[in-house]
Amino acid sequence: MHLSDLHLGFRQYQRLTPAGINQREADVAASFKTAIDKIIALEPDLVLLAGDLFHTVRPSNPAILHAFLQFGRLKKSLPDTEVVLIAGNHDLPRATETGCILGLFRQLGLHVVDVEARRIDLPDRGVSILAVPDTSAPLPALVGNPSAKYNVLVLHGVVPGLLPDWFTASDRARTEVSLEDLTKADWDYVALGHYHVYQRVKKRIFYSGAIDYTSTSPWGELYLEGQAKIPGKGLIEHDLDSGRHVFHTLPAARKHIDVPPIPAFQLAPSEIDRLIAATVSKVDLDGNIVRVVLQDAQRHVVRELNHAALREYQRRALHFQLDVRRPDTRAPLSGATGRRLSLTDIVRGKLETRELEADLKREALIDLGLKYLKDAEAVEVPE
Repeated sequence: MHLSDLHLGFRQYQRLTPAGINQREADVAASFKTAIDKIIALEPDLVLLAGDLFHTVRPSNPAILHAFLQFGRLKKSLPDTEVVLIAGNHDLPRATETGCILGLFRQLGLHVVDVEARRIDLPDRGVSILAVPDTSAPLPALVGNPSAKYNVLVLHGVVPGLLPDWFTASDRARTEVSLEDLTKADWDYVALGHYHVYQRVKKRIFYSGAIDYTSTSPWGELYLEGQAKIPGKGLIEHDLDSGRHVFHTLPAARKHIDVPPIPAFQLAPSEIDRLIAATVSKVDLDGNIVRVVLQDAQRHVVRELNHAALREYQRRALHFQLDVRRPDTRAPLSGATGRRLSLTDIVRGKLETRELEADLKREALIDLGLKYLKDAEAVEVPE
């Protein structure tokens, strides 16, 4: 089994569970439990976790405890299954003396590779695994063990030119590996981590994708999954003997719904209100994460929209995003149309996902950040 980018401890929006946990953090924890359930049901010989177990290098106590309990459950249910866990860019501190939390899971019998690349030989399984975490150290020679029946590479990083610009710009990995280097050795399987969408890179070389929507642009991920006809997030089952390969979709802890954009140019506020209401009525709004894009919407018209209705949509959804695009927006949108993210998208995404001190209100921070961005765009630059 191959999975990656679990991002336990990921927080987003301001809704809390009855226990006082950020709702999106609880969703991601539930997705991890579902993934462990699936692994236990399939009873694999080997589990590869290709990095980014946690969303931050200093995860919260609940995130650490949840990971420890779920890995403990996995090892208790499948005591003979070998589990290899490598560090991703979100797991490993920049300063090596800080230490990495992943070492904790060695106590459960996991093979943890965090500071530097290491080869793990499992002679009773006939498998040799070269595990390469996302560190600033030079890449090791990507070669297999000639005495092993099967050679597997697990690596967290970027294949340049393969991933979308918006993703690599918003989440930078330290490790880059060319497709040429990946294919120099005849690997029986290559398990990659970092990119959040399931993707076949080349024969027997795969990104498993994340298990939930934890990047700065879930809308970009949804678009790419739709283009590739991928039904969502999941994990990979690969049989080294037969070559049989299956991507198992995991049920989503919470729906992300990106509705078709609404062309709003020269429409009256009442007409835009009607179109938004008609659009929202066709989707499962309650408790989910929904985006409605207004294309070519004029600022004075947006001010006159029915904001009481918008607040009601926000109350019903976990998060309702009315994404207003002015006619003079310089950068095209991403997600529903699949084009590149605007600067507004990037700023909003960063502010929605960064950790905050307890006394800071996220919505106020986002509003202030976008105000500063508009102020900057209004500055006249001398020729």
